[in-house]
Amino acid sequence: MGTLRLEVVTPDKTVVGADVEMAVCPGAEGEFGVLANHISLLSALKVGALRYRASGGKDEYVFISGGFADMNNNVLTVLAESAELAGNIDAARAQSARERAEKRLAAGDDAVDVARAESALQRAIMRLSIAVRH
Repeated sequence: MGTLRLEVVTPDKTVVGADVEMAVCPGAEGEFGVLANHISLLSALKVGALRYRASGGKDEYVFISGGFADMNNNVLTVLAESAELAGNIDAARAQSARERAEKRLAAGDDAVDVARAESALQRAIMRLSIAVRH
């Protein structure tokens, strides 16, 4: 099996820059996988886990909070709003964020931005899920 170049980039930094055997991305319309020599594609991404297999055969995970994936010339570039390697996720902080979001949603207060609280809850749950896998 060949390799492709994976670049996961946020506005602040490059989170992943590695040659990988494959990557599975959280596409807006569902997960999709990419192997070496994949046809060109452009896809919106949703909040989720990006999984990739390094050339050593071990699966690694990255939390992605939306963005775009572009596959071109054997390079998969993921432009993410934010991204975090599984090993860098602070599970206690993610759990606190989850509890805060759940509390806001349960309050039923008209001043609460429900869409924002639901989005925060979704991100916290996904970050916790990825942290547990690591």
